[in-house]
Amino acid sequence: MQPDWEHHAAAMADETVRPESRWHRPLATTPRHLFVPRWWTSRERDGAVGYELHDGVSDPEAWMRAAYDSGRTLTTRVGPHHADHAAPGTVIPETWPTSSSTLPGLVVMMYRHAFLADTSRVLVTTGSGYGTALACKRLGSEHVTSVDVDPYLVEAARERLAAAGHHPCMEVCDLTGELPGGYDRIISTVSVRTIPGSWLTALAPGGRMVTTLSGTGLIIVADKTDDGGAFGRVAPESAGFMRTRHGDDYDPLPGNAQLWETAQNAEGESVTRGRYPVMRVSSTWDVRSTLELVVPGIEHRMDVGEDGTRTAYMLHVDGSWARATAAGARELPTVHQGGPRRLWDELDRIRTWLVIDGDLPVSGAMVRIDPDGALTLSRSGWTATLP
Repeated sequence: MQPDWEHHAAAMADETVRPESRWHRPLATTPRHLFVPRWWTSRERDGAVGYELHDGVSDPEAWMRAAYDSGRTLTTRVGPHHADHAAPGTVIPETWPTSSSTLPGLVVMMYRHAFLADTSRVLVTTGSGYGTALACKRLGSEHVTSVDVDPYLVEAARERLAAAGHHPCMEVCDLTGELPGGYDRIISTVSVRTIPGSWLTALAPGGRMVTTLSGTGLIIVADKTDDGGAFGRVAPESAGFMRTRHGDDYDPLPGNAQLWETAQNAEGESVTRGRYPVMRVSSTWDVRSTLELVVPGIEHRMDVGEDGTRTAYMLHVDGSWARATAAGARELPTVHQGGPRRLWDELDRIRTWLVIDGDLPVSGAMVRIDPDGALTLSRSGWTATLP
């Protein structure tokens, strides 16, 4: 027996867009719960972090609250473990989420940036299938192609979309490889390190792509140019999506236990006083995004002691590390650094740009994508290029 979901969806639509929006009806009439019958939530118990399974059928009230929360992304897969296949009561140790039903407002924002015409041929990413359902409701199934690297996700979404009355083209596909057709719009709710050349091949002349860059909060909106590249800008909003994967799970991170131990305990080649208090870089959009472009691939950790002491760690695969410790949230830290680069100095340099200019050059930057996918961001004399 299906729960009474219509009034929940209508309320969510009212919270997400204005009544006259062309996205109001898709939001109000799409059964999001159908695409997320089970999901994972993060939890911490006895100092251990993990993911706990929730089953909608066993608790319909909680199911409706979760599914029709306009500001909530529901994680449906962690590592190789899909919620559909997990036994009741399962808890998965801390790992990376690998699929989800993106929060509805964010899906609509990405689609709005795509500036969809009624006849636009669109390629979207599958995940749970909910975003695909919204696109089908807005454009009609015949205009929508939905892809995912995971065969189970594609098949499950196909069945759930059919139950909701939608029959788009569904393909198992590595989004960074060859795409299964040609499109007026490509909208990716998974992030990419740089733009795959295949997107430019598949995109029609004058077509538009909307995506995010991995490790940043940057939404890229770019239109195909006559030379086969694309030109656009960084959108004013920020967003973060799971990065593309090419198999059942993400590749494991390089073994770095020894370097973490060094970062936690070593004196380092440089010991200085930081210019600014310790910040949680992973919780910022503009600073984190700029740092990722300047020094890609930094890992971040942060510890807060019972006495309020704050220690942030930065680690890079090239052997660089930094440790910054301050007595409180507003105190300046003592910074230890080692390896070929001074990671904390790079962070403080970016924060100085922010103090002096009031924003960072990634905000509203222009975007140029070469036909091979190389991406350059530029603003006011500043440039960053991703190969």
